[in-house]
Amino acid sequence: MQNYEQRYVQYENAIASLAGWYNTHGYKMMVLKGYACSIDWPKPEHRPGGDIDIWLFGQQREADATLGSWFKVLAEASDQGRAHDPNSKIDKGHHHHTVFEWQGFTVENHYDFLNVHHHKSNVEMEAILKDLGKDDSHFVELHGDASTDSVYKVYLPSANLHALFLLRHSMSNFASTGFQLRQLLDWGFFVEKHGEEIDWDWLESQLEHYGMKKLYDVFNAICVEDLGFSVKLFPQVQFQPQLKKRVLNDILTPEFSEKESGGFISRAVFKYRRWKANAWKHELCFNDSLWSAFWSGVWGHLMKPGMI
Repeated sequence: MQNYEQRYVQYENAIASLAGWYNTHGYKMMVLKGYACSIDWPKPEHRPGGDIDIWLFGQQREADATLGSWFKVLAEASDQGRAHDPNSKIDKGHHHHTVFEWQGFTVENHYDFLNVHHHKSNVEMEAILKDLGKDDSHFVELHGDASTDSVYKVYLPSANLHALFLLRHSMSNFASTGFQLRQLLDWGFFVEKHGEEIDWDWLESQLEHYGMKKLYDVFNAICVEDLGFSVKLFPQVQFQPQLKKRVLNDILTPEFSEKESGGFISRAVFKYRRWKANAWKHELCFNDSLWSAFWSGVWGHLMKPGMI
C-alpha cells in the first residue's frame, strides 16, 4: 500500500504536469480509464496505477505535432549539454492511440476510443463515444508545481461516456488479453459514485444492441454477491448462475493460461489459440460473428505488424 500511495502521488503529479503543458498550448485534456476510475475509489491512492490514457477532444493529431516539435527542441538542447529524457518521442505504431513517455509514465493519446480495426461494431460505437466525448462540463483541478501555485483543469468523461466506454473496454479485455477483479471494482465504485447520473435505459439499450447485456448482468451480480456492493446501486441484478460461476472462475483462474513467447510465428500461433479458446467469451461481449472478428483482427495486425 505504501508503494501504491507513493506511486499515486507521482502519477497525479505527472497528470497535472501534462494537463498544464496541454493547457498552455491551447489543448484540453480528458483522462480515461485509470485516473478517471481511481478518483471514484474510497481511497484513490490504493488503486494500482498504470498508463495515463487521454483524449484531447479530437485534437490528437495537432497536439502530437506540437508535442513532437517540443520534444525536438529538448533533444537539441540536450546536444548542448542540458539534461533530456531519451524516451521523449512519439510512437505511432499502435491502433487508436499514439504513445509517449512523460515523467516516468507511459501516455496513450487516443485518437479513437476503441480499436475500430478489430470489430466492425466498434466503428458504430466509436461514433457514439466521440459524440459523447464533446462534453467538456466535467473536470477536476489539480495543482502543478508548488513553486508556481498553478492549477490545471483535467477533464473527465461524462457518466454515460464513462459507463459505455468502461464496459466495452473491460469486456474487450475479458474476451482477449485477460481481466482482473480490479476492473470490476472500477465498475462498482463508478456506479456507486455516479449511478444517479447514468441514463440507465439508454445504456442498457446500447448494451443489448451490441451483444453486451448478458455479461453486464454477470458483472453486476459479481459486484453485489462477491464484492459487497449494494444491490440498490444497479437497475436490476438478474443473471444465469452457471454463467456467473464460469466468468468468476475464469477471472480468478483463466481457462486459457498459456503464456506468449517466442518469435513472430510463435506469437501468431499463440494469439490464434487464445482466440479459439476464448470463443465463448466473444459471444458474451460482441454482436459481431466470431469469424468476422477474426478476419478484422488479422487485417488489423497486418496494418500494424509490430503489435503481433
